[in-house]
Amino acid sequence: MNRIELLANSNDDTVRLDVFISRKNQDLTRSYIKKLIEDGMVKVDGQIPKPSLKLKPGQIVEIQVPDIKPIETAAQDIPIDIIYEDNDIIVVNKPKGMVVHPACGNSTGTLVNAILHKCNSLSGINGVLRPGIVHRIDKDTTGILVVAKNDNAHISLSEQLKEHTMKRNYIALVYGVLKSQKGTIDAPIGRHKTDRKRFAVVPGKGKRAVTHYEVIELFGGYTLIRASLETGRTHQIRVHMSHIGHPLVGDELYGPRKPKIKAEGQMLHAETLGFIHPTTGSYIEFESPLPEDFKKLLSKLKKL
Repeated sequence: MNRIELLANSNDDTVRLDVFISRKNQDLTRSYIKKLIEDGMVKVDGQIPKPSLKLKPGQIVEIQVPDIKPIETAAQDIPIDIIYEDNDIIVVNKPKGMVVHPACGNSTGTLVNAILHKCNSLSGINGVLRPGIVHRIDKDTTGILVVAKNDNAHISLSEQLKEHTMKRNYIALVYGVLKSQKGTIDAPIGRHKTDRKRFAVVPGKGKRAVTHYEVIELFGGYTLIRASLETGRTHQIRVHMSHIGHPLVGDELYGPRKPKIKAEGQMLHAETLGFIHPTTGSYIEFESPLPEDFKKLLSKLKKL
């Protein structure tokens, strides 16, 4: 357990507690600070406060930061496509059918298990089941993902996600013909009110979610689009496209019950990922070509 003590001065008058801590210690993200406060690991003048507490000069903030637990997830010799690797990050091309990290009932065969076989040092901020994982893509979504090797890299990448400065473009095949060549879907997403496995557009209750899209090509009654994420909610593209009446082909959760064409999982591919490198400060960008099953389906549609 690491103990940090901070003193509020005149410049900190009426500053929120979580903002104050993040300014004084940039190694801690706002979300992690909030969790520490909620877990009773932060005290102000000996008292457990709320994250929204506004400080007064002279108050003492004491923070107990738990030691990072050793990674317990098992390493497995599973082939993975590593696009790029250095001392801070690993950029991989995730195949269809692979879960990103272990969870209850699914402790092996994940991307994390595979990466641990290649690299035994990953960031520990997300705990023992999700080491290095900054962002996720669904099991049946293919494409680019960046993994952090250390906590400094993790914090930097997480902040870029939070500030919406990370470039994330996806290719998707959807049902129907979109009315316009370009568009933006700005609709809040939250849990579905009756099905806990699903998410939905929930006006007034969900978290803000913004997806930009543009048409790439038409295939009869189907459209190939490029979608750009401004936010990163769970199932965001799948939920948003279904919400406007154009669900993804192959999407069993949000698509039609009796699809006209068969596909193994939703036709969604993380094509482009761009971000500021945590150490060099330079912008880097990676691209991933469409997987074979996606290309075969497009070829089939062209012949119809």
